[in-house]
Amino acid sequence: MNNEHDLAGKVVLITGAGSGLGAATAQAFARAGSCVVCLDIDGQAVEGVCKSLNEQGAQSIATICNVRDETDVGRAVQEVLDRFGQVDVVVNNAAVDHTASVDEMTVEQWDKVIGVNLRGPFVVAKAVLPSMKSRKDGHIINVASTAAQRAWANASAYHASKWGLVGFSRGLGVEGRPYNIRVTTIVPGGMKTHFFDRFAEQGIPMPPEENLQDPANVAEAIVFAARMPRQSVVQEIMVTPLTETSWP
Repeated sequence: MNNEHDLAGKVVLITGAGSGLGAATAQAFARAGSCVVCLDIDGQAVEGVCKSLNEQGAQSIATICNVRDETDVGRAVQEVLDRFGQVDVVVNNAAVDHTASVDEMTVEQWDKVIGVNLRGPFVVAKAVLPSMKSRKDGHIINVASTAAQRAWANASAYHASKWGLVGFSRGLGVEGRPYNIRVTTIVPGGMKTHFFDRFAEQGIPMPPEENLQDPANVAEAIVFAARMPRQSVVQEIMVTPLTETSWP
């Protein structure tokens, strides 16, 4: 197994890096010595993450980006290529959800969830693939969810987006092989992030905190996948809280 310094100097682009798992992943790659490019639609949040990283001696830049917007993503990726010349690792982490039954969910809400969670990874991958193919090297890591493995009520759009992301990752992995482009799907269980804030707003019971995991733990799994020797690829990793009762 390669050591921690193998990621030193690598250019890592992370979407949804302004909070939660994205921010934890940015921290993890920064500790490994990577140059971290943080993308988020929330400019204030992502600037705060990068300021913290840079104060710790890391090299990090922040870019406001709507992953649903092909033009916005293309601009952001081109800025990274102009500045650093390459993108070594992409972590498609940005995600949203609307908790509502099918008959109550609006078409606009459905489109937003599918747009961020599934269209976003496609748009980002499409933007970075030409440079990765030309270098014959790269790694795209897509963050799915255990919502791609099981189902519950009032999450149809989220389930559809995450199940779709698993399928997209597998297809992308096949296409990437001839160019030494690796694709990994991360399947996390519940995490202690703002993701559950909407539960309280809607009067939905929160999962017990002891059954949620620190997003830093999932970030370590992401970095582990990125450190694998180039002759191998971690296809999928499921990371759940030890006390999560839905598995096995």
